[in-house]
This record gives sequence, C-alpha cells and structure tokens, in this order.
Amino acid sequence: MKLHELSPAPGSVTPAWRKGRGTGSGNGKTAGKGHKGQNARSGGGVRPGFEGGQIPLYRKLPKRGFKNRFASEYTTVNVSVLNRFEDGAVIDQTALIEAGLARKAADGLKVLGNGAVEKKYTVRAAAFTAAAKEKIEAAGGKCEVV
Repeated sequence: MKLHELSPAPGSVTPAWRKGRGTGSGNGKTAGKGHKGQNARSGGGVRPGFEGGQIPLYRKLPKRGFKNRFASEYTTVNVSVLNRFEDGAVIDQTALIEAGLARKAADGLKVLGNGAVEKKYTVRAAAFTAAAKEKIEAAGGKCEVV
C-alpha cells in the first residue's frame, strides 16, 4: 500500500450540502431553516445552556470548593520504582521520563516513601516526603532538592 492509494472507508465521508443553491439541490429556498422564527434569522438561536427561560442546570447546582490556579503540580514517584536504576545512578525527572517511569514533566518531581530502597542513588527532586528522604539516606544515597 502506498500513500496515494489510501482513502477513507466507503460511506464514512459524505460531501457537504451546498445550502441555498436552488430547489433542485434539495436544500434551496429557506436552506434548511424552515419558515421564519428565531432560528431562521441571522445570528438567531439561543446561547449554550439556555433552557427556554427556566433556571438552567448550571445555575441550579451548588458551587463548591476552590481550585488554586497558582498551585504547583508535581510528578510523583515512589522509592520502590528507583530500584530499576543501577547502583550509584543520578536520578532526576528526565531520567525517570526516559525510563518510562514518569509520564510528563510537571512543575517538578516529588519522591514518595512507599517501598524499600536497595541501592544507593543520588536523587534530584523538587520535594521529598520525610519517609522517602529517610529511606534513601539510610541506603547510603543522597537527596538533593532542586
């Protein structure tokens, strides 16, 4: 198969209707808008969420909570995951992403204390939990806050 031989599945792509192009087109005269009324006018119709004057759902539901727009979002990793690296390795966010252990580079890396550390590492992260720091240093490694 070559690039010029590719085509969409039959019936999956329908040609666009050319509205208002005569009675023979099947979509002439009123161009599918019917006769008069709000939706027939230019700029007609109602805004999204409008329910005909009834109190809309987004106004009925209670508003709760607070989302801090300035909060930093950390990529989290447990210390048990670090055992995949060799002894004496320098582990940071890019090393974890390359190894496929972290998905995306957020505002920083936070190391959590779930699991055991079997080798000594130098871990560079934005934040460590107390348990994680304790386990890494007990194994002879270093925790560097970046």
